[in-house]
Amino acid sequence: MVHEEARPLSDRETLGRRGEDLAARLLRGAGYRILSRNWRAGRYEIDLVGARGGEVVFVEVKTRRPGPQAAAESVTPAQRRNIGRAAAAWMRMNPTVGRSFRFDVIAVTWPENGGPRVQYIPGAFDAHGP
Repeated sequence: MVHEEARPLSDRETLGRRGEDLAARLLRGAGYRILSRNWRAGRYEIDLVGARGGEVVFVEVKTRRPGPQAAAESVTPAQRRNIGRAAAAWMRMNPTVGRSFRFDVIAVTWPENGGPRVQYIPGAFDAHGP
């Protein structure tokens, strides 16, 4: 039997994971329970699903090094639709979890040296439009 060794994460993947960990801590600190991380429905993915009270939040986490495009601006209309499709699948599998939902973005800009800058945008987008 041959075992595949886990490949090491790229710098980009490591940065992304650090951003998602930071975003999850931020949500927990704001009183949310994290229900899912990196939840997949086929080719669609939701970075974080949280809940507080009767509200479910589907969170896209964007982590970047400083550059010309802000992390929060990098969620494209196609990504929004795909997150909406994944959220619909998540809700079909968890029909009793919440009474309302929204789509948030947590943007993390992480310079090579120094701490991260975090921008939390509740209700950042509607999954059906730009």
